[in-house]
Amino acid sequence: MVRKFVAPALELIMLEKARNNEFDREEALLLFGEMYATALAGDGHVESGEVELTVGGELGGGAALLRLATLYLLNKLLSDELKFDARVYVERSKYRITAFGENAAMFMRLLAVSAPSAGGEYLSEKFNEFVKEAKVEVRLDKNSIRRTEKGRVAADLTISEGGVTVKYNVYLRRDDILLQFHSSDRSRVELAALLLRHAGVSAEVGKVDGGDSWYVVATTDKLAAGREELRDALAEVVKTARDNDWVEADKAEGWLKKLGEGLTLMEGRPKYKVRLVKGALEIRFGSTDRNSIEREKQRLREMGLEEGRHFTVKIEGSGKGYVYILRKGLEHAAWLSVHGSEDQRKLAAEFVKYILQRAEEKDENVRKKVEKVVEEGKAWRSLTLEGFEKKVEVNGREYTVKVLGWSAELEGSESGKLLLRIKITAEVGGVKSDYTITYGRYGKNKALGYTTAKADAPGGREADAERFSALIKALTGKEPKIRRMKDGSIIIECGSAHLKGFMRYAKLADVVEQWLEETGR
Repeated sequence: MVRKFVAPALELIMLEKARNNEFDREEALLLFGEMYATALAGDGHVESGEVELTVGGELGGGAALLRLATLYLLNKLLSDELKFDARVYVERSKYRITAFGENAAMFMRLLAVSAPSAGGEYLSEKFNEFVKEAKVEVRLDKNSIRRTEKGRVAADLTISEGGVTVKYNVYLRRDDILLQFHSSDRSRVELAALLLRHAGVSAEVGKVDGGDSWYVVATTDKLAAGREELRDALAEVVKTARDNDWVEADKAEGWLKKLGEGLTLMEGRPKYKVRLVKGALEIRFGSTDRNSIEREKQRLREMGLEEGRHFTVKIEGSGKGYVYILRKGLEHAAWLSVHGSEDQRKLAAEFVKYILQRAEEKDENVRKKVEKVVEEGKAWRSLTLEGFEKKVEVNGREYTVKVLGWSAELEGSESGKLLLRIKITAEVGGVKSDYTITYGRYGKNKALGYTTAKADAPGGREADAERFSALIKALTGKEPKIRRMKDGSIIIECGSAHLKGFMRYAKLADVVEQWLEETGR
């Protein structure tokens, strides 16, 4: 009851005070975002294009109305480009507060800078979706470009997102460009580091030796890896300093070259083209120099990618060659960046970072596509079923899911189709049973898995379907579709999103990947 009512009540009081200028507006936005994100971590669902908070139980309707009231006041504090709408859907005893589409994207921009984190990592995997919608704005105060008493060039630069702004100091030093932020408030420095990361700059928080203040800094090379708008703002500082003879022309040109090129020349990396072709991701490098193609092939092999499986090479009659990175190649590179050998992790991490940079330079849709592939790749084979235990809620009931056994195998159907059969032995809500889902290709080669609820299961078909849903949700993070037929049977359907969820488990991933490859040709 405290969690349902006291938290939104406190949010209401805080937001109302902020609206009346009795409380700092920016601090109110941050605190609200942190509190709402924490609620989402426990009772919410977050994915691309949707943010949903579930309020259930006794007096759930009243709690849902409180939550809606907080969102109403929040919108009063937000700028026009950040305002969003949320709706309530009632399902039995549950109330789902949902923002979707562009509304969800705007809401996630606020959550991206306020969700609780530590060491640069969010405290809930659900929050990773927020980052995808972050669209930081970089502003340079041109009137602030100045020469200090010590002869250094300085300027003020701000980065903002979700209505939250941090001002950084920029200095042109003897050998580099320095961007920094200092404060005795560690949370404010953590926010400054987070905004920098959203701007494409690798940044971590440090503590001043022997002091009680904190800082985040980034110099030329890291800044050159940042987003275009950040690099453009820094280039403006350098150009102003050069035109006023505050820095040597050669030094300024060197900095401008780095800022203009970004990561495209990182360690001799050839310039890949990253784009969408009819919705499909295409990553390719072309060159008339056959040696360049061979060098890139060798680099990819050293990283751990296999030709023909993860990338392909094509040489035209004119002598021009291409290297194509397949989707599974980028996924595998992302996986290697976390789980490969020490050398593979380094090479793969640099490659993935570079492809993300190229995607971001292209456009927003390409960036989102690449980020999704990278995220799925890092999750592949990252989990174990041994000792798996998790609590989930389905239809307002909480189930404890314990996995006891598992298998995944390929088998032929009577029609000659290759099927994938995943079998999980589990205890769900205290009931032990074998749960089997069988995948096949249907329609336009769409991967779908089906099973039928058992009539002789404890509690009958409805109870069996609900327990099966709890199992699938616990393993993949997403409930399956339930279809109730006219003859009384209940069909449970899983899609490609569930299949990707199964691929996170080392004991299932190889067989699932084999089935996808053999049936996807």
